[in-house]
Amino acid sequence: MINDANGSIAGAGALLSILRDGRARTRAELVQLTGLARSTLAQRLDALVTLQWIVPTEEAISSGGRPAIAFTFNRTARVVLAADLGATHARVAITDLGTAVLAERAIEMPIDLGPEETLGSLQHTFEDMLAESGYRLDQVCGVGVGLPGPVEYGSGRPVNPPIMPGWDGFPVPEWLGSRLGVPVLVDNDVNIMALGEHWAARPEADHLIFIKIGTGIGCGIISDRRLHRGAQGAAGDIGHIRVASGLDTVCRCGNLGCLEAVAGGAAMAARLRAEGVAAEDSRDVVGLVRVGNTQAVQLIRQAGREVGDVLASIVNFFNPAVIVVGGDISEAGEQVLAGLREVIYSRSLPLATQHLTITASELGDRAGMIGAAVMVIEHVLAPGSVDRSITTV
Repeated sequence: MINDANGSIAGAGALLSILRDGRARTRAELVQLTGLARSTLAQRLDALVTLQWIVPTEEAISSGGRPAIAFTFNRTARVVLAADLGATHARVAITDLGTAVLAERAIEMPIDLGPEETLGSLQHTFEDMLAESGYRLDQVCGVGVGLPGPVEYGSGRPVNPPIMPGWDGFPVPEWLGSRLGVPVLVDNDVNIMALGEHWAARPEADHLIFIKIGTGIGCGIISDRRLHRGAQGAAGDIGHIRVASGLDTVCRCGNLGCLEAVAGGAAMAARLRAEGVAAEDSRDVVGLVRVGNTQAVQLIRQAGREVGDVLASIVNFFNPAVIVVGGDISEAGEQVLAGLREVIYSRSLPLATQHLTITASELGDRAGMIGAAVMVIEHVLAPGSVDRSITTV
């Protein structure tokens, strides 16, 4: 067996990737799958067992002779801290390495308080949850955070976020990581929602679009079962595509006619207030739809058409198999989906819509929280990361 220059067990991570499907496999099965020599396989298995990434199964597998020991992925080897931060509230969780939620909180956490106060509150929330759940910080393999604004994924820093005063360029991973002592990964909220929905609800979809319609509007793109972020992490920012119906409407980004300024939850709430209907935010708009308020129903349906008009071009360009709609406005159910479908099916190419599914999110407001955990798990358990974490004794 050849170790790399740093002394790590090269190839152990690839072996772990095979075992992550949860199926127990014997040494003989793994030799057949990998083509490795038995001595090489044994060294890699020993390295993975030492750090508890895998464990022998409680029951040995027998084929008629002496029972053979089988190995399986240890989902409980570490825990993950995950947070999906919104404009006014956050959903925070501790998960295992399979995204099973071990502890969860939904809390008020206004993002406009600024980065230090918000992240300080998040740090204390994590520490309280760990203590209450019986876990220690040294059992945490990483933290995943979703933010409601543009994020440069390589650095984890927000870039000119419209609703996050004081956050521009703030070193979120360094600030939070130095206080918790673990790696911190940061992405925008729609990307982690797409990750969560794909992982937990639609893992079979090779090409998926996740649309968040809430206070703002954004899009997460799964291509070939991988999240597509683009060169700097700005892929999918459809909320600031210009639409013809809003050319005289000023968006919070400073431009005129953005989709978000026409069809976002904040825009609809403002329009209802102008008509004398009490509505402060997107949740109020959905509440009015549920009680049958005609004005709110018409606004929601038209918002679906406006978003559908933009998505029709994306369907022609990207040809997804599934469009999943999430965010607060998705809670209006068929009212918003009907508007989306009406325009997408009429404006997109027949070949692109032949097998297209347009549906509401199955995870609801937990999608971002689960996606934040997935972001960490995929990073920590990537073959290269595992190889670097395992050193020869």
